[in-house]
Amino acid sequence: MQARQADQEASSVKTSVLDVSAPAVTARRSREVSLDLARLAAAGFVTPDGVRTRLADEFRVIKRPLLANVQGRSAAPVDRANLIMVTSALPGEGKTFTSINLALSMAMEVDSTVLLVDADVARPTVLERLGLQAPKGLLDLLTSRDLDVADVLLRTNIDRLSILPAGQPHSRATELLASDSMNRLLDDLASRYPDRVLIFDAPPLLPSTESRVLASHMGQVVVVVEADRTSQGALTQAMATIESCPVVMTLLNKVRHSKVGSYYGYYGAYGN
Repeated sequence: MQARQADQEASSVKTSVLDVSAPAVTARRSREVSLDLARLAAAGFVTPDGVRTRLADEFRVIKRPLLANVQGRSAAPVDRANLIMVTSALPGEGKTFTSINLALSMAMEVDSTVLLVDADVARPTVLERLGLQAPKGLLDLLTSRDLDVADVLLRTNIDRLSILPAGQPHSRATELLASDSMNRLLDDLASRYPDRVLIFDAPPLLPSTESRVLASHMGQVVVVVEADRTSQGALTQAMATIESCPVVMTLLNKVRHSKVGSYYGYYGAYGN
């Protein structure tokens, strides 16, 4: 009698254990999107399947010192070197065009993966330029505890390139970018994959405050300067807002004539 009762209890325990472990945990997977590479090439963007162009060569030159810092091959180590912000002093100088092309060019590297973040949260245009749509993104991650990065990340048909949209507009966007939640998100994004480079298309420095806040998180900053348009005063004022960043480079854009025959001119400046 006691033996039968013990068998029944043991059977009950076994059943209970099986019931507890029965529900399967479903891993979240990012949404897949397809970039129209022919359309991008026609719009002047670098594509992995495109022919070698002068523009592609220009971005090979531009990305080398940035990647050298990421990979620890610079003269001095750069903290958070894989966080790269692209901005400008004023609107319309070509920062988004530069951000996208830099991301596309870096995604062609065999030892790097790239996450392009639309951080121009007031006027996001990255998805529009790429012919994509997405309802949620960066700001939603900072305001909703129920969202995971995988819920809003877009995996593209370019193997090493993913995109994080800006998300829904928020009245306190500047405060959100300066929050502890943003710090934790950046740490997660930067460390989740050891070979990941994050490129942030940020707002212009002078008309907004978001870029100044975002720059405090970055290891490297690229400031796009439009030839024959951006004044020395505007550039000096813009550079002063990010003087605490470890590495700041300037990129001269829309050069109509060059001694080397290129449309894009590149000038790099390292400093505090």
